[in-house]
Amino acid sequence: MLRALLLILSVVAIAHAELCKPDAQNAFKVRISIKTALGDNAYAWDANEEYLFKAMVAFAMRRYSSKSTTQISNVLLCNVTDRVSFWFVVTDSSKNVTTVPGSEVEAAIRMNRNRINNAFLLSDKTLQFLKITSTLSPPVEPSTPVWLIVFGVVLCLILAGIVFLIVSGIQKHKKKNKESTERENLEEKVEVTLENGIPCEALDLKAGHINGVFAADDDRFTSL
Repeated sequence: MLRALLLILSVVAIAHAELCKPDAQNAFKVRISIKTALGDNAYAWDANEEYLFKAMVAFAMRRYSSKSTTQISNVLLCNVTDRVSFWFVVTDSSKNVTTVPGSEVEAAIRMNRNRINNAFLLSDKTLQFLKITSTLSPPVEPSTPVWLIVFGVVLCLILAGIVFLIVSGIQKHKKKNKESTERENLEEKVEVTLENGIPCEALDLKAGHINGVFAADDDRFTSL
């Protein structure tokens, strides 16, 4: 009886070894960078962490399909290295000698990627499933609605245009007043003209001005 049990266990171990090996069908390689992610707070990867990983994969499979009865024992790890990399497969719980199709495992991992990452305090960059593409983070929605941002920009442009028109109008009004004042000052003066061949000085229309030629004649006749 004992020999039969040992024989069965040996056959199962050999079968599992054939199922889980590098580049085997439906097998996935995992690379973990704990030191890079956590620095001085990095934890050691040991049998307990391997058990947690198996549990998370089994959880992902059961959550992905309500019909799945995957157990922790159905998740096989192999070729574990000190730098924390290994291969794993998920065996069929009903047969336990065949593996679950890789497409189903990939879909389950992608669906529960954040839960798996959080369990190990890692991210897609520090917990890598090499054959499974990283999940896309949900788009970040701005705290301010887009329509409000657009409205604010348009309103600022309108206000800037109004201010420009006001300042431009004030400058034109000042320029116009200055030109009008200069024109009035020019009209108050009379240009120098010639009278009887003698140049006359410009007359100040307000105060008046005495012509020196006639003033000299008046003095001459008066003296006589």
